[in-house]
Amino acid sequence: MKILHTSDWHMGASDGNRSLKEDQLFFLEEIYRVIEQENIDVVVIAGDVYDRAITSAEAISLYDDAMTHICNELGKEVLIIAGNHDSAERLASCSGLLEKAGLHIVGAIKSEPTIVSYEDVDFYMLPWFSEDKVKSIYPEKIADINSLNDAYKVVCDKCRETFAEGKKHIAVSHAFITGSELSVSDRAAELAVVGLATQVSADVFDGFDYVALGHIHKPQNVRDNIRYSGTPMPYSFGKEEAQEKSVTVIDTDTMEQKIVPLKLLHKRTTIKDTWENVTAAVYSDEVRSGYVRVMITDAFVGIEKISVIQSMFENVLELSGNSLTDENAVIAMSMSEFREMESDPIQIFKSFYKDCFNAEPDDHFVNMFLESIEDVNESVNVGSDDAM
Repeated sequence: MKILHTSDWHMGASDGNRSLKEDQLFFLEEIYRVIEQENIDVVVIAGDVYDRAITSAEAISLYDDAMTHICNELGKEVLIIAGNHDSAERLASCSGLLEKAGLHIVGAIKSEPTIVSYEDVDFYMLPWFSEDKVKSIYPEKIADINSLNDAYKVVCDKCRETFAEGKKHIAVSHAFITGSELSVSDRAAELAVVGLATQVSADVFDGFDYVALGHIHKPQNVRDNIRYSGTPMPYSFGKEEAQEKSVTVIDTDTMEQKIVPLKLLHKRTTIKDTWENVTAAVYSDEVRSGYVRVMITDAFVGIEKISVIQSMFENVLELSGNSLTDENAVIAMSMSEFREMESDPIQIFKSFYKDCFNAEPDDHFVNMFLESIEDVNESVNVGSDDAM
């Protein structure tokens, strides 16, 4: 049997005000391609289907279409657990009914392990959970649970008690394993670094033949049989720019793992250099049409420079340059913020004034600017009337 392991789709995610729907539609097509080319039997999604617990209608539609295509049109079984970004209750609604269509969803752990059996494999479904949740379902173990690591050990011990001979045992979990490498978009996981409060040891999964993990966005093996599939597309600049996004295919006969790369609709690139070097360089079509972060190291980036950068790159998401008042300080602006400013003439005037005079315009100059706009509008209207 062949299993496709993926996770952290983050349906409904955006970058600033830019929707990532087209990118997510693209990676879904890539996943469908892999399912067919690799003759996949079971698709495992290890949490964070959505980017937010209260998600958009657009995100729900993407998810609904994907599950319908994989289960109905491709005829594959799908196993899903809730991650920390998902609403466990919403994700798992009608789960009993959906099982008949081959869609198995687990939103919360229970006192008895939730096992999905398929051929010679038992999948143990371990959605995101807290220390308090484990204490509530195993009150007899409260004295043994002093950390999240203890809680995971209790849950996994319960799973190991039900291991059947002659079967492979695969855990599907959404967790932060100690020693995993983070990316900028691992927002919740980064907060957990302080005090290691939500990290657990890989040892808690001893005995499982494979552990399909979600939560960390970089594809990586924690141990030979414990793997994060990572996100199917990059959600941040920095480390994710260099990561090859992929899904993991497991052959349960040999437990061999095959990493299958996924193509991207938009490559992410950070360009950091002087103004002269940035504007003089020749960039590939992949970079020019991709998502770009531009960091100017020797100049303040005013409206004129922003216009130049926008003419060079189709999708500039972030732009930064030096401060006028402190050459060691950096001023960063997302392009969504700039577009919001573009729709407000007063903000454009204030930015222009600050570029020129390194100061905020007082009410007198703002009023003069507004009067000028009115004069221009009146002239345009008069000209239009004359033409008629």
